[in-house]
Amino acid sequence: MRVNKYISEAGLCSRREADELLLAGRVSINGAIVSTGAKALDGDEVRVDGELVRMRTLAATPAAKKAVYIALNKPVGITCTTEKGVDGNIVDFIDHPQRIFPIGRLDKDSEGLILLTSNGDIVNEILRSENRHEKEYLVGVNKAVTDEFLAGMARGVRIHGQMTLPCRVRRIARFGFSIVLTQGLNRQIRLMAAAFGYRVTQLRRVRIDNVRLGHLKIGQWRNLTEAELKGLLPGRTQW
Repeated sequence: MRVNKYISEAGLCSRREADELLLAGRVSINGAIVSTGAKALDGDEVRVDGELVRMRTLAATPAAKKAVYIALNKPVGITCTTEKGVDGNIVDFIDHPQRIFPIGRLDKDSEGLILLTSNGDIVNEILRSENRHEKEYLVGVNKAVTDEFLAGMARGVRIHGQMTLPCRVRRIARFGFSIVLTQGLNRQIRLMAAAFGYRVTQLRRVRIDNVRLGHLKIGQWRNLTEAELKGLLPGRTQW
């Protein structure tokens, strides 16, 4: 079994987060540091930061229960990490009885819709860039929104050494706009706006594909519906 899957199925974190641990040199197998792509065989001793990763038995763990899929209206100040040592981490904030982890991220200083699950297998499928999942945001800025600004944002902006993909942008107020992205670059909207001399004062994600924030209050969460799950990955038959 690939070691990222081993770590995920042990309930430590998602596969994507396991990949980050591997890249950081924090994972060892039988005492040797390993990188992405490594495999754990039966009887191998897998450790993260020196702590033994114990594979859970099916009957004794939440993995034996029906998988959990959650939509949270994340408040500002909550960090999208499973690291227990981080104050205000999203897992402690929700305090769910099952082991869950976020699907993607939402900046600490942003609010709105984020999805979480106990099913590590689905995380990479939803985050895979070629699936082009739409994410819609409402954004407040410190200057009046102009037609030139909207057109420039829609065409694409060079950040992180690359051009952002074309996107849909519209004015919703004198100092506000909505934007629909199919990318998830780090602090993408803030950096795009900064390229035109704008500073983001408020950022709220209100939709991920067919899952909408709706009337969910800040800090509250709900379970996804079957229709929402099918809409996220229409080709998948089992959840």
